[in-house]
Amino acid sequence: MVMFFVRRLLTSSLVVLVSTFVMYVLVSIAIDPLFDLRQSTSPNKEQLIEQRRQSLQLDESVFHRYFDWLGGAAGCVVGNCDLGSNWQTNQQVTDLLSGAILTTLQLVSLATVLAILIGVFIGIVSALRQYSGFDYSITFVSFLLYSLPTFWVAVLLKQFLAIGFNDFLADPSIAWWFYVICVVLAGLTLMAALGGSTKNRLRNFAIAGGATLVVLLYVELTDFISDPTLGIVGVAVLSIGTALCVTILSTGLSDRRSLYAALTVAGLGIVLYQPMRYFWYYAGANWLIVIGMGVLAVLVGALVGFLWGGPDRSTVVRTAALTAVPVSLYLFLDRLFSTWDVYVNHVRISGRPISTSGRRTPNFEGNFWMETLDLFGHLLLPTLTLTLISFAAYTRYARASTLEVLNQDYIRTARAKGLTERTVIMRHAFRNALIPLASIVPVDIITLIGGAVITERIFGWRGMGFLFADSLEKNVIDPIMAYLLVVAILAVVANFVADLVYAVLDPRIRVNA
Repeated sequence: MVMFFVRRLLTSSLVVLVSTFVMYVLVSIAIDPLFDLRQSTSPNKEQLIEQRRQSLQLDESVFHRYFDWLGGAAGCVVGNCDLGSNWQTNQQVTDLLSGAILTTLQLVSLATVLAILIGVFIGIVSALRQYSGFDYSITFVSFLLYSLPTFWVAVLLKQFLAIGFNDFLADPSIAWWFYVICVVLAGLTLMAALGGSTKNRLRNFAIAGGATLVVLLYVELTDFISDPTLGIVGVAVLSIGTALCVTILSTGLSDRRSLYAALTVAGLGIVLYQPMRYFWYYAGANWLIVIGMGVLAVLVGALVGFLWGGPDRSTVVRTAALTAVPVSLYLFLDRLFSTWDVYVNHVRISGRPISTSGRRTPNFEGNFWMETLDLFGHLLLPTLTLTLISFAAYTRYARASTLEVLNQDYIRTARAKGLTERTVIMRHAFRNALIPLASIVPVDIITLIGGAVITERIFGWRGMGFLFADSLEKNVIDPIMAYLLVVAILAVVANFVADLVYAVLDPRIRVNA
């Protein structure tokens, strides 16, 4: 293993070195730092050009400039980074980079997680319902979203989701035809996804349609759109429903210990509803406390599963810990929603909470909960844009991988042994279907720190992608090279992580020195 790490470190360093050299040469050819002066009508134009040539060492060869830049970048190894500066603003690139990385992480993290979870889930269901109406519909939607240009999706979301929804908030009444469309669409989706006999299809249609109608009526009657709140009833219903769903996917309802452990976690969430509201009120909140409470919730869930025990204790612990994640999220959202009315009526928001540009509302001041709502309002559109585009690819990957696994002999053997379909899919097919994705997902996750260039430009997020595009447009090479250096390093790290994940998922894979 040590030799493997050493060999990968040496080869990765060589890859980064060669790639940065090639990109430095190409960027030097592509940009013209003297462009603005060439268009100048100043009487001392030549003098200004000569001064800039000397300050940027443009009279030196590109090889000399590269090794000069490399010497400063090499200092990052010993904690003394010098990636140059933006000569137009006299800002150090390291300062620009730190803020850009944080902004990009805020932008792409949620979108990536949602795209992977939704895409893999729907892709697996599509594979299980191969050549059905559901499969054909998902295939059509996936290819449609995959082929749509990002800027076009972003513009549509700005027009209909931001501007349209903000206008809708002024008089939030739901039309009758919207009820009909939602009920029919929900019923058809569940009916097509689960399949079965005609009787089962009609039953699933009725269940999905009825549940959707109840939710819509609840939203209408409680004025949830204008004043959203979960309340203890909402938290209880969501927590118990989540416990049942997680148990079904994890072990099946026949495993009573897992079911009781999950329901116990849901019960703890309900019991802690009022105490948590007092906690947030008196203790205050910040992201460190929120994340800490989330970790604590998972640990408590694992402890509950451990105490329920049983012959297969690990599955009980897993089920309870997974249930604790959404239950704690419901408590957080309930407290967050309680600030909605104050936030929407803030003088800087003026009843239009969904923003179309920027990372924050200018000159906005408020407590942690109001600032979080403001961040979510700015995150909504770019997150949806990235999720829709990425979701399509993950759906196709997951479907193809699952279909390949389902045709293997060991799946036929598992079914022939009389195992339930849930056991065959979740315990035998699911893990093996993830193996091909192991070479894709880590690369996508890590390299996304490189930024979403188009999305950041459209929505005005000054992240890594914006830094790259803006520096290229303004003919400033140092920020461009810092961006390319980060992306190159992340690329080799992502491939290394993919190899390790592949080995974890497939025991047949071994690391050879």
